[in-house]
Amino acid sequence: MLRLRGLLIQHHFLSNCSARTASSVACREYDVIVVGGGHAGTEAAAAATRIGAETLLITQKIETIGALSCNPSLGGVGKGQLVKEVDALDGLMGRAGDYAGVHFSILNRRKGPAVWGPRAQLDRGRYKEFIQLELLNMPRLTVIEGSVEGLLVSTADPEQPGKHTVTGVRLADGGNEILSSSVILTTGTFLSGSLFMGKTTSPGGRMGEPPSCSGLTHSLREILGLKLGRLKTGTPPRIVKETVDFSLAHLHLPDLRPTPFSFINTHTHCKPEEQIPCHLTYTTPGVDRVVRESLHMNSHIQQDTKGPRYCPSIESRVLRFPGRQHQVWLEPEGLNSDLLYPQGLSMTMPLEMQLRLIREIPALQRADIHTPGYGVQYDFVCPTQLFPWLQLKSIQGLFLAGQINGTTGYEEAAAQGLWAGINAGRTALSMPPLSLSRTESYIGVLIDDLVGHGVTEPYRMFTSRAEFRTSLRPDNADLRLTPKGFEEIGCVSSPRYLEAVRVRQGLSEALSALKSITMSPSRWKEKLRDACISETKSTLIRSVNRGSLRYHDELHVTVCVCVSALRWTGDLSRVYPAFRPKTAGIGSSSPPRP
Repeated sequence: MLRLRGLLIQHHFLSNCSARTASSVACREYDVIVVGGGHAGTEAAAAATRIGAETLLITQKIETIGALSCNPSLGGVGKGQLVKEVDALDGLMGRAGDYAGVHFSILNRRKGPAVWGPRAQLDRGRYKEFIQLELLNMPRLTVIEGSVEGLLVSTADPEQPGKHTVTGVRLADGGNEILSSSVILTTGTFLSGSLFMGKTTSPGGRMGEPPSCSGLTHSLREILGLKLGRLKTGTPPRIVKETVDFSLAHLHLPDLRPTPFSFINTHTHCKPEEQIPCHLTYTTPGVDRVVRESLHMNSHIQQDTKGPRYCPSIESRVLRFPGRQHQVWLEPEGLNSDLLYPQGLSMTMPLEMQLRLIREIPALQRADIHTPGYGVQYDFVCPTQLFPWLQLKSIQGLFLAGQINGTTGYEEAAAQGLWAGINAGRTALSMPPLSLSRTESYIGVLIDDLVGHGVTEPYRMFTSRAEFRTSLRPDNADLRLTPKGFEEIGCVSSPRYLEAVRVRQGLSEALSALKSITMSPSRWKEKLRDACISETKSTLIRSVNRGSLRYHDELHVTVCVCVSALRWTGDLSRVYPAFRPKTAGIGSSSPPRP
């Protein structure tokens, strides 16, 4: 059924593309043009459309819109907070994750709720299906296939040397020009991208696809005078599932009750009993040996270009931590997929050496490779050249989002894309741009770090980056951002806003009820014999704040509070009651899983 739906989607797109060719839109002027159909580009196009802007999305292949280029997963510690915030502002990613998820879990449960990390393994096909259907049916959004050769900019103002204004884009095929006062570049790894495997190098941003045209890099560096850098990343080989011996790996089960990413979803598309487990295994000394034997055949690892620190290749791990055992997570790629994603085995050595390496792991001794791993190097624009609303300081109307700003990860890209789309739409519609504070959101932390400090390596979000993480929890993203999105920004629908208001009112009533209940220690002990009760008279909410009670205890007390309707919020707001610290320590440990 999933394959059938995928075919229907592809046919629908292709029939629309014939009517939406580059030549047919060349004579039009759009409020916003988005270049790139990855996670940043899709959120940018959707956000600009929700603002009310006539938007054009240009992508090399419509069938790859919403593709999960690397890991088939979403969320995690820090990243899950970004997904929840994107959803709170009516973005696509959270709902797509709920539709495509096949294994849901909350990471860091043993720690405080502020650093919990909602995470899910995804079905690649379902995720693309959801994103493509959403974009295809959006009003005011046109999608075409094409490659942008360069930017159209006005001559610099003599009174403002070096200051330009974007006026549109020029396509590669035929040189068609499309006009717009707001352009968002979300090129991902395709900006002068190069693929590496062994000693073989070829142009591209993803295997099987061409890179962005070199003319776009020339426009940014030579014509507009922007400072560019170069980063790298990689992806592991995909393994044929039936060739893996799961009895030699540790079983990792999902949560019994999947927790949706989206605040408007009460359940996930995948039923609890349909979820798929993951498996954990480890490297062996044989893996180290193969890595060292293949170094002379691996040009990617020999170069000085910076890669992601928190998702390094197996070659980097072995060279940096010789003799250590490293985790390898065997993750499903979908409900009906025959492939596994070996998290932790990103590599760029020749194919024959990749096969030797994976077979040094007991569970993978007979494993076959379906698609080899490879590395990617690509250009990025130093993000200190951006305003907090993600517009370049030197080019009016030109916005950047995603890996072009030096970040890594689907969630970081989506968060930037959403914010760039909001501000590009507002700029095109003659509304002032907006910025988010790091005190009110992880999106604000992300953007503030980028534009304020820049990057020396691919930037990844962690809870330790947020000073106010006790109040920026995944459970309250809607209470923090949805009212702002509706009342100030204009990107949130009325039904979502009304739901957030309902939850906020219910929470307020519940907390008031808890504060109103006061009993003596003897009375509390009579009601709750096994609980640790203070020797002083206290309210129910104070007992909860001290951690002496839990809600399952309180349900035995005749307290008329509808806790279940408050989702996590009713439970977590007790843990941090009205706690707004002036400062907070930095020191959250890295998550157990990327």
